[in-house]
Amino acid sequence: MKRKTDLSRLVKSVIIGLITGTANGLFGSGGGTIAVPAMVLVLGADEHKAHATAISIILPLTVLSAVFYISNNFVDWNLTFKVVLGGIAGGFLGAKLLNVCPENILRKVFAVFMIIAAVRMIAY
Repeated sequence: MKRKTDLSRLVKSVIIGLITGTANGLFGSGGGTIAVPAMVLVLGADEHKAHATAISIILPLTVLSAVFYISNNFVDWNLTFKVVLGGIAGGFLGAKLLNVCPENILRKVFAVFMIIAAVRMIAY
């Protein structure tokens, strides 16, 4: 029975990865908005671990997508360098805040960001 459960979890994990990778490659980001809820709701992962794991998942996906975008000359390097400066500081701050943020607050803040992003995407 455990073997069937392990196989089912593996299949679900691979499907989540496929959808996450497709979203990341297609939209240039957004994999975390799929990976985090999927890991929590489908795989039963802890909220904090799902967020941290999503970052680890997105890194190789982003590197692969970046190679494609760079090789096709789609990158605005001037903008990239400016945003990376803030992104590094924000990534550090976010990782520190994850350690102290209660799970119920983390879930609500993440949901608010997803709703704001969705409204902005629809409105523009």
